[in-house]
Amino acid sequence: MQTQKPTLINVIAWTTLASGIVNLIWGLAASGTVLATIIGIICTPITILPTILGIFEIIYAAKLLSNPPQAVQPSQNIAIFEIACLLTGNVFAMVVGILSLVFYNDQIVKDYFASLNGTVPPAPVPVIPPVPPTPPAPIVDPVPDPVIEQQVTPAEEPTVPEPEAPEVPEKPKPPRKIAGN
Repeated sequence: MQTQKPTLINVIAWTTLASGIVNLIWGLAASGTVLATIIGIICTPITILPTILGIFEIIYAAKLLSNPPQAVQPSQNIAIFEIACLLTGNVFAMVVGILSLVFYNDQIVKDYFASLNGTVPPAPVPVIPPVPPTPPAPIVDPVPDPVIEQQVTPAEEPTVPEPEAPEVPEKPKPPRKIAGN
């Protein structure tokens, strides 16, 4: 296990904590504002959502900042809900959510969470070129070929080779005459 947290983990923890505090304040202020009107009472469930997200962000940031570190997984769900806070008008939470998703994809952060949770990060898969398809196997005839019986002939007696006639050298050809010489 690593002894020191990578910088990006600290950045994720501190920005998530800040976003959690902002979401708590934002949700409580929005809920208080809409409760002042009759129509706003209907919208109260929407304004409570940033408050609930803020609570989860603060708990998650506390786990990331704890010493010794606790085993936690990267929380992409919190980052996605931070981005969705744009619907309630909270641009700061959206920026924190985008940055968190980008930082979660960094290899150092992935390795830290893998070592923190006791899992080995998967090795990169080597790219193997595609194998061409093999031709189909030949069709084997299920009926065997008929056996042809060969007639056995008696062995012949060895013959004595005849002596070879000596070779007679050929008569050399006369050279060709070239016109003009």
